[in-house]
Amino acid sequence: MKFNVNTISQDALPWIIEYDSSKCMLCGKCCAVCSFQAIKVDVQKRKKIQAISNENGFSIDSDQKAIPVIKQVIDEKHFCRGCGMCTKVCPNGAIKARRNKTEIFGTRYRAKTAQSVKRGGRNNLHCEKRTLDKIKVGRISQMTDPSLDALRHTFDIRTNLGRILSPDKLNFSVCENELKINGNMPVNTSIYPVIISDMSIGALSPRMWEAIAIAVAYLNEVKGIPIRMCTGEGGIPDRLLKSRYLKYMILQIASGHFGWNRIVNALEYMKEDPAGILIKIGQGAKPGDGGLLMAQKNVRLIQEIRGVPHADLLSPPNHQGLYSIEESVQKMFLSMNCAFKFRVPVAIKVAASSTSVSVYNNLLRDPYNIVGGFFIDGMEGATGAAHEISLNHTGHPIVSKLRDCYLSAVKQGRQGQIPIFAGGGIGMNGNLAADTFKMLCLGANGVIIGKLILQIAGCVGNDYGKCNACNTGCCPVGITTQNPKLTQRLDIDTVAQNIANYIIASDIELKKLLAPVGNSSLPIGRSDALISVDKNVADRLNIQYAC
Repeated sequence: MKFNVNTISQDALPWIIEYDSSKCMLCGKCCAVCSFQAIKVDVQKRKKIQAISNENGFSIDSDQKAIPVIKQVIDEKHFCRGCGMCTKVCPNGAIKARRNKTEIFGTRYRAKTAQSVKRGGRNNLHCEKRTLDKIKVGRISQMTDPSLDALRHTFDIRTNLGRILSPDKLNFSVCENELKINGNMPVNTSIYPVIISDMSIGALSPRMWEAIAIAVAYLNEVKGIPIRMCTGEGGIPDRLLKSRYLKYMILQIASGHFGWNRIVNALEYMKEDPAGILIKIGQGAKPGDGGLLMAQKNVRLIQEIRGVPHADLLSPPNHQGLYSIEESVQKMFLSMNCAFKFRVPVAIKVAASSTSVSVYNNLLRDPYNIVGGFFIDGMEGATGAAHEISLNHTGHPIVSKLRDCYLSAVKQGRQGQIPIFAGGGIGMNGNLAADTFKMLCLGANGVIIGKLILQIAGCVGNDYGKCNACNTGCCPVGITTQNPKLTQRLDIDTVAQNIANYIIASDIELKKLLAPVGNSSLPIGRSDALISVDKNVADRLNIQYAC
C-alpha cells in the first residue's frame, strides 16, 4: 500500500481506543454496542521467531499466526467519540477510550472535507470557574430575624408566567366594598420556578421526549409541583395536542415555523389551553446561527409532525418577517394572543447578548400589555447540534446579563412586570437548587434547564469533548437519536422516574436555602442574601464582597 502523509492517523483523533488482546474473549459486545462504528473486528498477523538448538549448533524457526482482534476505525466519519459504551459492556475490561490531549482532528477534518466541524453538547472551552460557583448565600436570619424550619414551615414556591400590571394600570375599582373589574386583565398563571427548556421531538428521540412529558405530568398531578416543559420547535403529536396534558406544555414557535400548521389545525379540538406560547428569537448556544437538524435525524415521524421532506432542516437565525422589536410585538405577540383569545401568556426567548437589555426595555414599554415573559438564554447551555465554532466562540454568560436586565427594570420601577426566566448552564455543577436560588436573588423569576435533564436521563457526554455527537443520530444511549434500535436502549419509565426524583429532591433543597434566609416565598431580587468571594464578580453584580 502506498504511503500517504496526508492520511489521518490514530494520534490525530480526539479519542484513542486502548485494547488488551490478552483479556479479550472475542464476545463481540463492544462492536455491537458502538453506534458510531468506530471499532471493528480485524485480523492481526503475528510472527514468532525462536532459536532451536541441534547437533550442528542451532537453527531459526518461525511461526506466523493470524489472530482476531478489535481494531479502531480511523477516518473522518467513523471516529471514536469517547462515549465509553464499549467499556461498559466488556466483561473483562479489555477495551477503553482514552482522551488524546494532542489531537488535531478539527484541523484534519476541515482540510479533508471542506466542511465546518459540527457536534452537540455545550462549548468545550474551560477557561474560568463558573460565576455562580463564586457566589454564596451569605445572609442568614438569626436573632434579629428568626430563620424558618425547612421541614415544618409551609413554603410558597411559585412564580408567575404572564404580564403583571403596575398598580396605576390595574383595571379594577372598589364599589360598595366589592372589587369590580373594569376591563380585560393580562393573562397570568402560577407555576414552579423551573421550566424544562425547549428540546424538540427531532432533537430528542420520541422515547426521551415522552419520558420528560410523563415526568412533568407525574410531578403536577401526583406531587403537586406545577412544573412546565417547553415543546421546542417543530410541533408535537396530535394526540397530545388534543389531550388534557397540553396544559403542562409551553408551545414554541421559532424562525423555521416547523409544525405550526398542525397546531393551528388542532385549535378547535384542544380540550385544554397550553401553559403558554414561547416565540424563540434566539438561543444562548450558537446565537445568531439558527437551529440544525441533520437529515439522518429527520425520519418519517418528524417529517409528518413538521410537514417537511427528508432533508437537512436549518432554522433561519432570525424571524425573516420581523424587522424591529415593536413589529414583533404587533405581529407575533398580538397574533398568538388572538389565536388563543388572550387566555394564554405569550413570551419571547432571546440569546443573552450586549443588546438584551435594549430588547427587554422595549418589551417593558409594550403599550398592549400582552408580552407575558422574557426568556434569556446564556452560552453555557446547549442540548442540540451546531457548528463547533458557534458553540465555542459565540454567546454571552447569563449571570451578568440577567442582572443588567433586572437592574434596568428596577431603575424604571418596573421590576416584575414582565417575568424573567434565565438559562444557560443552570445545574451545570449538579446542584439545581443552589443555582436556582442564586438566580432568583439576582432578579430572575425562574430558570430554564435542558442539558441537566439529559444528564439525569443517562447522557454519557461531557463538556471536555466526550461523545458530543447529538447531531449524528448515533446517540449511544438513545437520547438524541431517531434510530429505532438505539432508542430501545432508553427505558422510558426509569428516565421519567429519575427526572421526577431529581426535581423532588431539588424542591427539598430549595426549601433548605429559603429557610435560613427567612423567606417563605421566592426571594426574587433579594441580592442582599448573596455574597461573592470574587471582588470582580461582586462589583459587576452589585452584591457584597466577602473574603
